[in-house]
Amino acid sequence: MLARLAALGIESRTHSHPALHTVEEAQAWRRAASAEAPDALAGGHCKNLFLKDKKGRLYLLVALEEDPVRIQQVAKAIGAARLSFGKPDLMEATLGVTPGSVTPFALINDRERAVTVVLSSAMLAQPLLHFHPLTNTRTTAITPAGLNRFIEACGHTPVPLNLSDLGSADDREDTS
Repeated sequence: MLARLAALGIESRTHSHPALHTVEEAQAWRRAASAEAPDALAGGHCKNLFLKDKKGRLYLLVALEEDPVRIQQVAKAIGAARLSFGKPDLMEATLGVTPGSVTPFALINDRERAVTVVLSSAMLAQPLLHFHPLTNTRTTAITPAGLNRFIEACGHTPVPLNLSDLGSADDREDTS
């Protein structure tokens, strides 16, 4: 995957760390790491949700870790039929990753182009974005333009979505 970024001329920087499975674990690690290198991890840190609708269509929602995600409001906005989380075996079969390692970089493994990629507009406004490069023991920084270029090179057309415009606080399903 990193070789593919390089072949596409997309600059990136990768940091190694212990396995991080959740947003909370990643935040704790970053707090500790920032004492040593405060600017090394600057930019937007992201969460990635592998979703399936009742018609069997697959989605990868990529957002800033602090973005509230109202799954059913997302479903309405993208024309999906009742979204739920995709099962780990389906994720592994489709994207080649396991829970805790979901990333837009896994689109390199979606040879059937079965996944629709939905990107948070707020995330795309960040100077740098951070994702696992197919393993949760590393984090790779990339620009939003680089991310879009990679996704398109994988044969996908990302769908931008302004998550802050969806629903009200009363129907929030926060997946942080």
